[in-house]
Amino acid sequence: MRFDRNARRRWMNWIMSALALLCVVVALVPLGSIIYTAVTFGGHVLSFSFLTSGYPLACSPTPSQPTCPVGGIGPAIEGTGVLLALSSLFSVPPGILAGVYLSEFGRGRLGRSVSFFTDVMTGSPSIVVGIFVYTLFFLFFGPRGVFSALSGAVALAILMIPIVTRTTEEALRLVPNSVREAAYALGIPRYRAVLHVVLSAARGAILTGVVLAVMRAGGEAAPLLLTALGNPFGFQGLTQPSASLPPIIFNFGTSAYSNQVAVAWGAALVLIIIMLCISLTVRFALRSKLS
Repeated sequence: MRFDRNARRRWMNWIMSALALLCVVVALVPLGSIIYTAVTFGGHVLSFSFLTSGYPLACSPTPSQPTCPVGGIGPAIEGTGVLLALSSLFSVPPGILAGVYLSEFGRGRLGRSVSFFTDVMTGSPSIVVGIFVYTLFFLFFGPRGVFSALSGAVALAILMIPIVTRTTEEALRLVPNSVREAAYALGIPRYRAVLHVVLSAARGAILTGVVLAVMRAGGEAAPLLLTALGNPFGFQGLTQPSASLPPIIFNFGTSAYSNQVAVAWGAALVLIIIMLCISLTVRFALRSKLS
C-alpha cells in the first residue's frame, strides 16, 4: 500500500513537472517567433551607420536604381533615450513613494482610494493616456506646446507610475514583519525603518518593477503619436517634437517603400536588444550587490 502511494506521488510529480515544462515552452514560442522574425527581416540592415544615420528617403527598387539607401535610426535612438530618462525621472520617485504608502501607511478610505485608482491606471489603454496628455497640454500651452518631448515623457510617466507603485507595494509586503520589528526594537523611528531597512530589503524586487515599467514605456507608440510626434533630427529640446523608436516602427512598417520597411524591422530589432540589455544590466548589478 505504501509502495503504491509513493509510486502515485512520483508519477504525479513527473506529470506535473512535464506539464510545467510544456507551459514554459508554449509561453516561449511567441517570444521566440518574434525574435526570429525581427532577426530575419531586420538583421541584415544592422550596422554602425544604421545606428547613427538619419532616416532614409522613400525609395523603391527600379531597373535604373536596383538598390535603395537604407539610412538609419540615429535620431530615434537618441529621442528614445531622452524620453525614457525623463519619464523615469517623472514616474519612479512618485511611484515608489505611493507603493511605500500603500504598503506601510495606507489604511482607511484614503488608502483604498489610492489602491483603486492605481488599479484603474494600470488597466488604462495607452491611447487614452495619449489623448489625455494631448488635451492637458493643449489647454495649458496651446497648439504649439502639444507636440513636444515633455508631453511624450509625461504620457509615458503616467503609464509607468501604476506599475512602479504596484510592484513596490507587493515587494514591501513580502518583507517579513520580523525585519520591521527588529528595527523598532533598536529604537529606530518608523520612517527611518521604512526608508533604510524595509526598502533596502526589497530593493531587488523594486528595481525589477522599475525595469518592467521602463520596458512597457519603451514599446509604446500610441501615446507618442499624439504627444512627442517625432522629427528627423533627434532631440531638439523639451518643447520641440522628439523622435523615438516605436512611432518610427509604426510609420515605416506601414510604408509602401521597401527601404523604409527594412528600417522598421531594423528598428524593432534594435528596440528588442535595448530592452534586453537594460534587463540584463539591472539583473547583473543586483546580483553583484547581493552577493
